[in-house]
Amino acid sequence: MRLSELFIRLGAFGLAAVVCGFGARVAVATVESRSVEAVQLSLEENGHGFATVLGDGLQVILQGEAPSEAIRFRAISTAGGMVDASRVIDNMTVEDSADLEAPEFSMEILRNDSGISIIGLVPVSIDREELTETLSDMAGEDASFADLLESADYAEPEGWDDAVGFALRALERLPRSKISVRAGRVTIEAISDSREEKARLEAELRRISPRGLATALDIMAPRPVVSPYVTRFILDDEGARFDSCVADTAQAERRIVAAAQAAGVGERVGCTLALGSPTTQWADAVALAIASVEDLGGGAVTISDADVTLVAPIGTAQGNFDRVAGELENALPEVFALDAVLPEAPAAGNEGPPQFIATLSPEGLVQLRGRVSDDLLNTTAENFARAKFGSADISMATLVSDGMPTGWPVRVLAGIEALSKLSNGSVTVEPTSIVVRGNTGSESAGGEITRLLVEKLGSTDAFSVDVTYVEALDPIAALPTEDECLEQIGTVTETRKITFEPGSATIAGEGAGIIDDIAEILQKCAELRLEIAGYTDSQGSEDGNQRLSQQRADAVLDALRIRRVPVSKFRAIGYGEENPIADNETEDGREANRRIEFTLIMPESTEEPSALDQIEEEAATAAEEGAEAADGATDGDGTTE
Repeated sequence: MRLSELFIRLGAFGLAAVVCGFGARVAVATVESRSVEAVQLSLEENGHGFATVLGDGLQVILQGEAPSEAIRFRAISTAGGMVDASRVIDNMTVEDSADLEAPEFSMEILRNDSGISIIGLVPVSIDREELTETLSDMAGEDASFADLLESADYAEPEGWDDAVGFALRALERLPRSKISVRAGRVTIEAISDSREEKARLEAELRRISPRGLATALDIMAPRPVVSPYVTRFILDDEGARFDSCVADTAQAERRIVAAAQAAGVGERVGCTLALGSPTTQWADAVALAIASVEDLGGGAVTISDADVTLVAPIGTAQGNFDRVAGELENALPEVFALDAVLPEAPAAGNEGPPQFIATLSPEGLVQLRGRVSDDLLNTTAENFARAKFGSADISMATLVSDGMPTGWPVRVLAGIEALSKLSNGSVTVEPTSIVVRGNTGSESAGGEITRLLVEKLGSTDAFSVDVTYVEALDPIAALPTEDECLEQIGTVTETRKITFEPGSATIAGEGAGIIDDIAEILQKCAELRLEIAGYTDSQGSEDGNQRLSQQRADAVLDALRIRRVPVSKFRAIGYGEENPIADNETEDGREANRRIEFTLIMPESTEEPSALDQIEEEAATAAEEGAEAADGATDGDGTTE
């Protein structure tokens, strides 16, 4: 090969390399320019005009100051949507967040049988270790505890401590609950074991809720399981009424109540929603049965599970009775069976049926009188009454008689058990009927008595249950408020005084009896926040009097603790000779000043006065100053200088 040909080829290769390099530079510049333009346009279209875009080869560099970290991240994502995300270089900064508003602190606590979990955002200043230790202890060793809290370095908002404290006290009482906490507000959702437990928890939580804290309670109680499933409707001279009414759904309840109102029930009535219905057609059967009683012009119908017992009034025409009974039997759903009864009129000259009567007085005295069939029944009735009423105050005035009707022992014992469901009242047992009357502190007592009698006697026996719910007898509804508890303590100590041995903190005289009475009151006042204050007269040194008053206040607190009073919210303080209520120069005055006082502990208000409050306060101050100036300008004889 000639040398010239070699140079020509090398030259061609060199020229090609130069052209390729120049082309690559042009291509990179074009890609860079178009990438920058596309990213810049996309950022502006998405509201990120604060960001500027620079190109460095194939890399896209973002610069500028973003309003927040979230907006910075959105700008990066927008750029990554136009070019490959690996080409995006973030050189942006974020504005100073020192002046941003504090976030809304909140936390949610979940508790069930498996454990406790807590999630939310809380101030960094809270005692995190104490909070988690409390919740972990509450969960127990066999349950789990999950802490998912985040914290932020901002001041605790007003009302936060009260809300957290109440939430923990509520959680301790609610093993299946969800509690949401915000400053000044706590929302509780929970499940209780029964309606009685639901009422007790609601009353207790309202009582321990701090003043000024907004609370929302939603405690659900599972529907009770009722067996037998009984509804009993009566129409007689006293009017139309239910002895017992149960329904499986709210829709069924509305239909049953509508049928009862059409039959003459004028007052507002309702049914107990309960499980145990024999069929989904329960409301159909009950409504048809009530309509049949109305068609007869009176009588009673008892639907116990799938058995329907229709009892016509005495004197009903046979033809009308047959027609109504036949229509009901054909209209009832297939699962139900009808037993229609037309009672016979009593024979003329009858001296009346034998009776057994049991009464329960408001004081708890039980009296049994009337006829029993033999000595065994007499002894059994007395022992059964003692077992049911838990009292030895049983008065027996029964008479053993021959010829008592069949089933008399069962009727007598069923009557005693029915009476035990009441706070006071009576039960009258006859061969063909049982009448229960009285007062009760349980809203469900009427239905319980009806189901009891149906179960013991059968649905064909006639009985009447006329019981009245009295709120004052309800152990839950009748729980006293904090102010009422303090008023009752004041009544106990108004004429009597807790005394101590001279110069000692040993309770003396009738002081123990007074503390017994106070303890009995406080047993009904759970979670009461109470201060026990001790005072002395002015004799002796001031320091010595203060120590003695503190020891005496502590002695009263210890005495209440020994009597099983929940004193976790109590505090004992000795004030020595402060705040005298009488003259320390006399013996009677000194005796009055040596005292123990009980007062409620009021939560300290952290609320700032409003603008209106400040204006009113300034106006009142100005008026007082003006009045004082006017008084100062008046001389002793009432004339103005």
